[in-house]
Parts: sequence; structure tokens; C-alpha cells
Amino acid sequence: MSDQLHNKRAIAQAFGRAAQRYTRFAELQRTSGEYLMTLALPLAGPRILDAGCGTGHFSQRWRALGKQVIALDLSVGMLQQAAVEHSADVYIQGDIEHLPLADASVDLCFSNLAVQWCDDLPRAIAACYRATRPGGAVVFSTLAEGSLGELAQAWLSLDGSKRVNDFLPLAQIADACRPYRHRLYPHTLSYRFATVSDVMHSLKGIGATWLHGDRSRGLLTRRRLQALAQVYPAAPGGFPLSYHLVYGIIYRD
Repeated sequence: MSDQLHNKRAIAQAFGRAAQRYTRFAELQRTSGEYLMTLALPLAGPRILDAGCGTGHFSQRWRALGKQVIALDLSVGMLQQAAVEHSADVYIQGDIEHLPLADASVDLCFSNLAVQWCDDLPRAIAACYRATRPGGAVVFSTLAEGSLGELAQAWLSLDGSKRVNDFLPLAQIADACRPYRHRLYPHTLSYRFATVSDVMHSLKGIGATWLHGDRSRGLLTRRRLQALAQVYPAAPGGFPLSYHLVYGIIYRD
């Protein structure tokens, strides 16, 4: 099995494990998705693809607006949870980089915090562009380099390890969009947590556990969490965790 396939399987399994508790922890996804909705609403035709739908929160939002919604996710567990909530009209298990949709088959491709898990962002954007009809749009949000920086700094200080995922720099995200007429909107969100354990639970709760790199440095025990807390960059109000987001609109010409 290739490393890419292994990573995709690990990603699907991690999000599948988080499916039932996802909504409780998904403040970042909701905040990001709400802003993405404001960008997407003026561009939305009748048929919407929610690419990387998760448990279907925004599929439901689109459906409540009278849209026909296709919910697609890599994780069967997430799709099952979306179906329980009657989030969409159609549910498809699939990979954004290899969309199982016909050319020009949707009016809007909406993808909230999903494409950062793709192996090849240009390929993912090209697949979404292909599936969108001329006159429509692809709207997405993604995480950029620097996200989870406080946690990365803490691990580096503790044992020299790198236990956060790699995210693309803004310049590379812009390069992936360059072949198309587009607009990008960078933004940073920061959250505060009472304990480092809460920091880690917030990541585990949305399935965004450490999915790349070497996992051989041992389990995250209580003692290890306490040691991590000692070196975690402190701030008023608790332990911070920051996300560098990029919102994008790609116009389907």
C-alpha cells in the first residue's frame, strides 16, 4: 500500500471514530463554515456538492434553503451520521481528489475545512472545477501553515518531536488557485482552553489527530500531558491554539 493510500485510510478512520461526538467539538468547523456560507450564498445555484461534508451540518443548511444537496465524504462513519440527520438528498463515499461525479453536474462545490487532508491540492481543486457547471463556483476553506503553532512549539520544546500535521503555506495555496479566476481571504482564529488535555481533546473530538509522520514516540499518558503543559506557550485566559485559515472562491468560467 502506498503512503498516500495509507494516509487516506488513516484520515477516514480517524474522522469515522469521531463522527458521533464531532458536533460537540466542531466549533472551528462551524465558525469557518458560517463565513464560507456568506461567501457562497450569492453564487449558489440549485444543486450543491458538500465536498467533505462531515456529519452534514452545512448540507442541512443548504437543504433548508431549498437546494438539492450531494453530501460527499471520505469517511463512511461521517456519512452514516449525516444520513441519520437526514442532511442531504444523496450520500457518496469518495475522495475529493477523484470526485465520482460527471462533468458540470453541480452548480456550486462547497468544501469547508476538508481539502487540507488532500495529498494534492491542485488536483482536488481541478476535480471540483470539473464537476461544477460554467457560471457556478467552487468555494472552500482550508488550514494553512502555522496552524496549531502553539502545540507544535510545545512538542518541540518537550522532546524535539513534530506532532502536528503539515499544512501548505499561503503562497502554495495561491499557486494551486492561479490557473483559475479566484479570490482568497486569509484569516486567523485562536481559541483558549483550560488545560492542555482540553487542547488535545478538541483535536481528537473532530478527528484531526496527528495523521502524518512517525507515531513511534509513545502514548500520550497523563504524565506526558503534564510535561507538555509545562512547556506549552501560556496566555491570559488559558492555553491558546491558533488556526490560520484561507477562504477561497474559484469562479467556474
